[in-house]
This record gives sequence, structure tokens and C-alpha cells, in this order.
Amino acid sequence: MIISLMGWSLVVYALFHLPAIEKPFELLMLLSFIFICEHYPMPFRKGNSSLTFPIVFLTYLIYGIEMTIVLYFLGVLLTTWIYRRPLRIIFFNPAQLILSFMGAHWFQSMFMPLFSGPDISMNYISLFVFIALFYIINNFIIDIVLFLRPEKYTVAIWAEKGRGELFSFGISLVYGFLLYYLGSQNRGEVDIFSYFFFLSPLIFLAIISSTILRLRADKQRLKALFHFSSELNKSIPTKEWDKDIKLLLSDVVFYEESFLFTKDDQDQWHLTFSEGSREDLNDTLQSEDFSKLEQIRSTQVFNKQDLDQAPLSRCFDKNMQVAVYAPLILDNELIGCLILTKIRTNSFVVEDVHSISTISNQLAIFLKTQLLFSEKEQRILLEERNRIAHDIHDGIAQTLAGAVMKFDSAARKIPSHPQEAEQMINDSNNTLREGLKEIRDSIYALRPHPTENLSLDLAIQKKIAEIKKSHNNGLDISFDQRGIQTRLSLLTEKVIYSITQESIQNCIKHAQASSLNILLSYQKEQIFLKIKDDGVGFSLYEAMTMAMKEPHYGILQMNEDAAKVGATLQIESSETKGTEIIVRIPKMGFEGG
Repeated sequence: MIISLMGWSLVVYALFHLPAIEKPFELLMLLSFIFICEHYPMPFRKGNSSLTFPIVFLTYLIYGIEMTIVLYFLGVLLTTWIYRRPLRIIFFNPAQLILSFMGAHWFQSMFMPLFSGPDISMNYISLFVFIALFYIINNFIIDIVLFLRPEKYTVAIWAEKGRGELFSFGISLVYGFLLYYLGSQNRGEVDIFSYFFFLSPLIFLAIISSTILRLRADKQRLKALFHFSSELNKSIPTKEWDKDIKLLLSDVVFYEESFLFTKDDQDQWHLTFSEGSREDLNDTLQSEDFSKLEQIRSTQVFNKQDLDQAPLSRCFDKNMQVAVYAPLILDNELIGCLILTKIRTNSFVVEDVHSISTISNQLAIFLKTQLLFSEKEQRILLEERNRIAHDIHDGIAQTLAGAVMKFDSAARKIPSHPQEAEQMINDSNNTLREGLKEIRDSIYALRPHPTENLSLDLAIQKKIAEIKKSHNNGLDISFDQRGIQTRLSLLTEKVIYSITQESIQNCIKHAQASSLNILLSYQKEQIFLKIKDDGVGFSLYEAMTMAMKEPHYGILQMNEDAAKVGATLQIESSETKGTEIIVRIPKMGFEGG
């Protein structure tokens, strides 16, 4: 308010002290050039930088400080009005710029006459000091405002703004030196056409640089959206996917707070995650807010004047002045809503809103896909329970029933046929011991899988160490892990571990090998597992024939496990040439995958 009041007062003062206007067409052309340069600035995250100063400085040299202040003020004011900036920006921006220019003029008028030297060199020194003072004062005022705002003003943002201002400063310095150099030459009368041809390259540079930077920003935004989509798919099998989404969101769009509300199977709303919100958020949620949320079917922006009427606005921090609501809709069904907020009103530009809409579409697909994955795991779990029940019914239960019948028969035969009864009792004891072994195996199978407590690599290494300790048969087992280890679903890790374990056991029992090499490679599009030994090998045809007769044979089980995660299992073996097992498990969400 102080800057705005001082700047507008300075304009009023300059209006009453304007010199007589003799060449209005020249003034109109200069005003048009100022407007064009201000209309096509070089954007960065917390503002923009224009190439207006050389035009303003030329106006200053020709018409003096009063006319320069009025033209500069009108050009910036017209630009902010056309861009429909908030009222405080319309008042502040023109005032801040003309105060910076006036400060540079005042300092030069007061202190530069105190220095002496050759006229030509002093002109260039005076020019450099004037331009440097303008940019220093202007950026000092902007930095104070950005620092005092509740928004984050980081060193990275300051450095980005500084690079844009340095480029503008360099262009202004070059044009200023050219202006002094050409002015010192005797080139005849300088008219409006001379100004036009002198300033035209600057106008084209302003338009081109602004366009290039905007295209670059759009390219970075598209790249960030592509990265968001790719990395989001990787999080489908993980448990802590909300943390990944928070990190990915901040790469695409700048915001202060974020909220993701989703619906459950009973069509009830829940807060899935929030970032930057108050601690008492759960106490503020009410059913009427969610009824309002149900009515939002397209991305909407609520600014300061209507934010109080927005759904769930009581969840926001009191400093928030704008919020974007992006509903998550899939097959015309509302399954959630993403809400992002900022402290400064009208700070979500059109590009930000479009990016948030794209993110909400990706999140809708992500949540639906994750639900399908969860249903698939539940189905597999149910199938596993049914299998265990079937095994118990057909295996252990039948064994126990047979043993009980033999004991009953033995009890009846003890008086008349004691030896036969003793034989039946011994057979029953052996049967019960086999049944006890089966029960122990089933209990062991129901324990938490090794990969649930350890990472996949550590679980495999631990299993290899246990096998080496319990089987002292001279088999050298080596394990090699390549690539960057990524988080996989529990089912995928279980399949890799089970196939590895089964392959090791088969090698120990049948291969008569001296070495076994295991390679686990995390590749761009797949997980690659290779297990190779130098044993006697076997006939794959005979092995598959045995698998048909014995349902629990190892190779058949490995095929079934691989099919659960969409993997391909390849077994190559021949007698005397060893065996090689290769498993390829595709990974979702990778570039080109």
C-alpha cells in the first residue's frame, strides 16, 4: 500500500509538470513499444522479467523524467488491466516500476556530478550505474514483498528470478551502450523511423524470448505430467503410494496444501491423504460438506471471494485464498476429489488448472486399477485357502481317518490275533507320523513369507545361507543382483522367491551339480531371473509327463506361480549339459513398457 500510494502520487505530480507535447506520434509509438514488451515478458515461477528498460531509457533521454514516468506507468497499467490482474497488482506493479526508475534518476542526479573524468567514459559509467540502480532497486522491492508473503520464497526460486533479471539487465546494457555510441555519431536528423528501426529488434527479441520460455515451460510441464503418469503406475502394487503421489504432485504444480478424498465400497467419503493441513482436520469433516462435493463434476477454481462457500473449505488453513477442485471421475462415476490450495488468490493459472485436471484423471485410473489388484490378491488368497482346505480334506483328514479305523480294528483283534493287532498298530503309528509331517509342512506354509520380513534380495541370500549350512554336499551357490532394486508387490516377490527356492531344492536332489548360479536383474521393462547349474540335466518331456501324474511336482508348481504374475517361465535342460531356468516378469508403468 505504501509503494502504491507513493507511485501513484509520483504520477500525479508528473502529470502536472509535463512538457509541451510536440511529437505525439513518437510518444504513441514509444508507449506502444512499452506495452508490447510488458505484454510479452519472460515468465518464471514467482513473476516475470521484461525487456522494457531500453525503450524507457530512450524516452528518458529525449523527453525527460516526467514524460517517461507517465508513459511507463500507462504501459504497465494497461498490461496489468488486460491480463485481469487482481486490484492490488494493478495498483502495485506500475507504482513499483516508476519508483525504481525515479530512484535511479535521483541517485544519478545527486551523486554522479561529484565524479570527474573524460566525457565519453563518464557517459558510459553513468549509463551503467543508472541501469544497475534501476534493477537493484526494482528487485529489492520485489524480494521484500515475496519474502513478507506467507508463500514459500526459496533460494531456488530467487535464483531462477535472478537469472531472468540478469538476462534483461544484459540486454538493457547493450542497448544503452549502442544508444550512446550511435548518438555520438553525426548521422543527420533522428526521426520516428530511426526510433522504430532501432527498437524493432528489441521488440522481436521480447516476443521471441517470451514465446520460447513459455514453450519451454509447457514442455517441462508435459514432461512432469508424463513422469507423474509413469511413476504413478509403479506405485500400484505398493502400500505407501500416498507418499509417492505427494512427491509427484509437487513436481507438476506448485501449491501450499493438498487433499485427496475418495469413496469406499459403501459409497462413503474418506480423507485418503492431506499435506500441509491442520492437525484437527478429522474433527472438521461434516456430511454436508461431502454433499456439496458430490455436485462438483468438473474442475473448478474457488478464489477468495467465494472460497467460504466451497466444499470442505473449513479444512483449509486460514491463510489460503484460492483452491482448485478436481473430481476423480471414471465411467461417469465420482470416485474421489483432489483439492489443491494456495495463499495468493488468482494464482492458479490456466496451465496449472489443466495440469491438475490431467492429474485427477490419472488418479482415477490409478485408484480403479489398485482396486482391481486388491480384488485379484483377495481372489488368490481365497483360492489358496480353498487349496489348503482341499489338501487337508483329501490328505491329512483321510490319513487320520485311516489310522483311527486301523486302531479300532487292532483293538478288536488284540484278544484273538495279538501279532496282527500289533502290526496294525505299528502301521497306524507310521501313518500318523507321516500325517504329523504333513501338518507341520502346512503350518510352515501358513507362516509369514520370508519376503514379508526381509527384502527380496536379503530373503534369497538368507535362504542360500541356510541351504549351505544344512546341505554340506559341496554345491557352490552364487547370487548376483543387478540394476536398481525397485519395490514390487508381495505376490511378485513371493513368486520369485518360491521359484528360486524350488530350483535350488531340485538342483540339490537331482542335478548332482558342483555350482549353481542365480542372477536377479531389475531391468527397465521386466524383472529377469536366471538360475543355471552344471549338473546332469534331465529330459523336459519326461518331467512334464511326471507333472501330469503328480500334481505337486515342482515344475508344474513353478508354472502356476509364474502365471499368477503374468510371467514367462523358460526351462532349458538336456542330459549332461545342466539346467537353465529363466523367468521374465513384466513391470508396469515404465517408459515404453
